[in-house]
Amino acid sequence: MITAEEEFAEFAHAHAERLRTTAFMLCHDWHLAQDLTQTALTRLFLCWRRARQADNLVAYAQKILLRAYLDHRRRRSSTETTPGDLLEPVCRDSPDLRLTMLGALGRLPARDRAIVILRYFEDYSVEQVADVLELPESVVKSQTRRSLAKLRQVLAEEQLALFAA
Repeated sequence: MITAEEEFAEFAHAHAERLRTTAFMLCHDWHLAQDLTQTALTRLFLCWRRARQADNLVAYAQKILLRAYLDHRRRRSSTETTPGDLLEPVCRDSPDLRLTMLGALGRLPARDRAIVILRYFEDYSVEQVADVLELPESVVKSQTRRSLAKLRQVLAEEQLALFAA
């Protein structure tokens, strides 16, 4: 019979990379993404016996990760930056496009960025995003619309700057 610790280890091994990628898209820092993933997995382990009974364990882990990210953003130390930080592309297919998109996402406020990432990168429904972020569905819909408009504007400005150069 498999123990709860072994069951958690299998889950963590299978889903850590996806959690880390989501964390990176939220914070744009691989080191912080690793820390957030570790924090989320630690919190999940502490409540594993109760959590493993959830309908969608991956969504439960994503919710813990998102809360860890938002907790980090609330701390004053989260605004500190070090000179020379380099963004690492998530995808090797088109690094320029990926970096441009990550830069545009970085201009969105933390909650709006989380909404866009959950909706379009993690493929959550409006209802799931509302549940994870504990927001009304109407707020998720309106913020999604505003965030996408902001992304279009930022990407259009970057395209104009590219052609002007």
